[in-house]
Amino acid sequence: MRKVEVVAHKQEWGGLFQDECVRLRDIFGAEMMEVSHIGSTAIPAIHAKPVIDMLAVVRNIDHVAGFNEAMGRIGYKARGENGIAGRRFFSKGGDERSHHVHMFQAGHEDVARHLAFRDYMLAHQDEAEAYSQLKRQLAAEFPEDIMGYVNGKNAFIKMIDERAKRWGCD
Repeated sequence: MRKVEVVAHKQEWGGLFQDECVRLRDIFGAEMMEVSHIGSTAIPAIHAKPVIDMLAVVRNIDHVAGFNEAMGRIGYKARGENGIAGRRFFSKGGDERSHHVHMFQAGHEDVARHLAFRDYMLAHQDEAEAYSQLKRQLAAEFPEDIMGYVNGKNAFIKMIDERAKRWGCD
């Protein structure tokens, strides 16, 4: 069972992202166009589950399955779309997850959405702090219910997604 744990921001998260980036680029080579640090571990000063979320943009999403075995050798489990059409999702660490890789083909709408959310939160510290407080509250309320935790964040995330979309047009 996955325990819901939210901790204060850790400086080493940026380095863990960079280290894993090198591993992914070694595996995917020219198929991978870019890799970005997303999610709460990419936003300094807020609480987060200690899982490094990575957004990888690939040239052709249909080629990703050909890399599943290599990803397995560095500890990742391939999870297919895992609920999001057009995504390929990988997790590392089993129930003690350390990394998530969200792969999309270039041009997929979720690439821009994830980056806009991160950038908006970086630019709006008050809303980032509200998100941090919500995450701490939900982790206390749902310590052994990851879906309860995730569902509790949905309305806030959708609100920020809308604000980020409008903010990005300014």
